[in-house]
Amino acid sequence: MNSQSKAFKALPSVDRALQSEVLRPLIDDIGHEAVKEVIRLKLEEARTLIIKGDEALLEAIASDSYLNDFYCEVANDVRASFSSSLVPVINLTGTVVHTNLGRAQLPEEAIAAMTTVAAQATNLEFDLEAGKRGDRDLHIDASICQITGAEAATVVNNNAAAVLLVLNTLAFRKDVVISRGELVEIGGAFRIPDVMKSAGCTLVEIGTTNRTHLKDYEAAINSNTGMLMKVHTSNYEIRGFTNSVSEEQISQLAQEAGVTFVSDLGSGTLVDLNKFGLPHEPTVTETLEKGADIVTFSGDKLLGGPQAGIIVGKRELIAAIKKNPLKRALRVDKITMAALSSVVNLYRDPQRLTQRVPLLSDLAKSVQEIKELADRLLPIFKEKLKNRAEVSIEDCKSQIGSGALPLDLLASKAIVMKPIAEKGHTDAELQKLAMDFRKLPKPAIGRIHDGSLIFDLRCLRDESELLDQINLLNN
Repeated sequence: MNSQSKAFKALPSVDRALQSEVLRPLIDDIGHEAVKEVIRLKLEEARTLIIKGDEALLEAIASDSYLNDFYCEVANDVRASFSSSLVPVINLTGTVVHTNLGRAQLPEEAIAAMTTVAAQATNLEFDLEAGKRGDRDLHIDASICQITGAEAATVVNNNAAAVLLVLNTLAFRKDVVISRGELVEIGGAFRIPDVMKSAGCTLVEIGTTNRTHLKDYEAAINSNTGMLMKVHTSNYEIRGFTNSVSEEQISQLAQEAGVTFVSDLGSGTLVDLNKFGLPHEPTVTETLEKGADIVTFSGDKLLGGPQAGIIVGKRELIAAIKKNPLKRALRVDKITMAALSSVVNLYRDPQRLTQRVPLLSDLAKSVQEIKELADRLLPIFKEKLKNRAEVSIEDCKSQIGSGALPLDLLASKAIVMKPIAEKGHTDAELQKLAMDFRKLPKPAIGRIHDGSLIFDLRCLRDESELLDQINLLNN
């Protein structure tokens, strides 16, 4: 009998593999069919290699440990196929609201609320007093209106959906007048002109990129005008020879023309960021007070909540928006509603926001606090990476992220790792170092700049967690 024939004979049957001590516990945990399918795939792979005369496999099959090794490989593949690809990471990029890393970290109150409603039936759309179907927006309407001064509110799954729904409801087959300098594009090539087209509206651009005047709005209004719209350019800024029209002026003109004035704040905030030593960003309350009929903004950016789009404004307009059939397609589930409601309620206690909302805590963190953290970490990083990189503390700038206040950077401190030049191939070593940090059980994500791996410490909340991770790095 030749080596290939012996190898085929040595392979276990599917039934034999299913009875192995290694795989039986996995069957109880994950299920018979899932384990069986992986066994079949591994056996097919082995047979293919045997036919090709793979010497490494033929030698392995001849060993006494092969069957156990085979079962262990099956077990590893099964576990990997059932492991979530969505895992926690340590954000050391210096971007606080990082879209690619999931944006805002939720407060403990929001996490607890999500867990509670996820585990059982809830009154999401059930009026307990009347004993009949209710409105899911009622779980958040009162709190948002109390904080912002709006007459009514509704919630959809993100701000792009909020803008689409507002346009489709209030300006379908009508003209929407907007300044050319506000035709923004945000992440994922989401463009205001494309959204208007999708919503069934006709875009009417006025003014120029850098200058728009009230007379431009006046000249654009006709019998088919349905809306005057202002979009807060939160992800870029034009400076120099500029002019824009205030919300108060647009509001007055809209009233005189009998059309709706909508303001899209994009990031949006419920509190004056100046209170935390941060640059000012228009608040929802300010925008409503300046005359906007409807304001749209995000729940997961400067608000610090889950992904959501919030629409506030006049009661009759919100009622019309809620009747739009698209609202059902864009609505949020009970978990998002529970989280968002909890976060919004925290804003009713403004004195403790930086202690209770992680986003605001990270944004308001002082340079001195970050420096003290860096001083504690430096010697440990130096010792662990002494054979791989030169490590130092350097000044750096954090950014808020997700398009909010793009020109306003926050002073911070970073652990900077530069591969040792004497070892050569420093770029390859730099990439490998960054990869090694990304391969940790809880990946640490920094940024590469000017030949160094930079860990901005502004968003580091659990110092011991990072230290436990670094101890797992290869020297």
